[in-house]
Amino acid sequence: MHISIVYALPHEQFLEELDVPEACTVEQALHMSTVLMKYPNIDLAVNKIGVFAKLVKLTQELHDGERIEIYRALPRKPRSAHAADDKKERIRAKKERKKVEE
Repeated sequence: MHISIVYALPHEQFLEELDVPEACTVEQALHMSTVLMKYPNIDLAVNKIGVFAKLVKLTQELHDGERIEIYRALPRKPRSAHAADDKKERIRAKKERKKVEE
């Protein structure tokens, strides 16, 4: 059975294609891969794992052609980052208006 494993960092992407036995679980495939050796910061107890963008448990059996995705934590949610930047801009604009009024 042929599967692939992907992991993405901001400036580096990892893609490995493997042939694994039938009834192989997500966790078994990850241990057969070189991804855990190459990126020791991946913690299967912490990092979320998905198959084609759907979260899965490590015990899920794989099917031919599936892609395991290892997700990493993002520093800030993009929506929160935009909201924080917008709030800073509103505060800055308000201060500038006060200076002009004085």
